[in-house]
Amino acid sequence: MWTPIKLSELEEWILHGELKLEGEFLNFWNLIQIAPQKWQEKEYGGEGGGFWVVAIFGTKVIYYNDIEDGFNISEYEAYGQIKEYSCNQSELDWVIIELYQRLKAE
Repeated sequence: MWTPIKLSELEEWILHGELKLEGEFLNFWNLIQIAPQKWQEKEYGGEGGGFWVVAIFGTKVIYYNDIEDGFNISEYEAYGQIKEYSCNQSELDWVIIELYQRLKAE
């Protein structure tokens, strides 16, 4: 039976990802990270009380999908509401690098 991730477990995953970052990626993470906050997601987020958002940059958030056990990037329009559900099983460092590279390409 699935149970939502505890904040202490999430903090371990965050630390694990931070330790893999260096240089411009670590600097970027330090600029966008926030204290984890539960945000709502209308499609699948209700059962666990939402998903943990760990970073905000512009209209994008990085959040942990504890149903699929991975970090994801989503747009948001209203603070506290994840716009798009994603089910990637990515490590934190991967999504930070992905978001950084998307922004550099724009």
